[in-house]
Amino acid sequence: MPDTTTATDLYARVQQFHAEQMQALDSGEFDRYANTFTEDGEFRHSPGRPAAHTRAGIAKELKEFHRERFAGEPVQRRHWFNMLNVQEQPDGTIHATFYVLAILSRLGERVPEIAPSCLVRDVLVVENGRLLTRSRRVDHDHLPPS
Repeated sequence: MPDTTTATDLYARVQQFHAEQMQALDSGEFDRYANTFTEDGEFRHSPGRPAAHTRAGIAKELKEFHRERFAGEPVQRRHWFNMLNVQEQPDGTIHATFYVLAILSRLGERVPEIAPSCLVRDVLVVENGRLLTRSRRVDHDHLPPS
């Protein structure tokens, strides 16, 4: 029988990690967000865009994506994670699968836009006591899985 204390501690640790990670992203702190990945990390986030690799590549991709998508429009994005499933693997990695709603709010508009609904698959690792994302794959619900 699995040790529920250990499983609960790991679940809470992953939730806290995701909260810190996404608050960096939603604040537009793309370098800080990228630093939550391993140095050789991979981030596949949007259909039609290639995966970004390395911390520098992830930060660059996010800056370009936001510049292209919002063209200086003052928007606030929030990523809501739910239905988190955390599974420790025999090789020491942690697989986290969860649902995401990306909420987009525009200044002066009371009703936000949900854009998009996604399934996210992370491979997490612990390096020097710190939880990091080795890879993140985001599948948008309105499209066939990648």
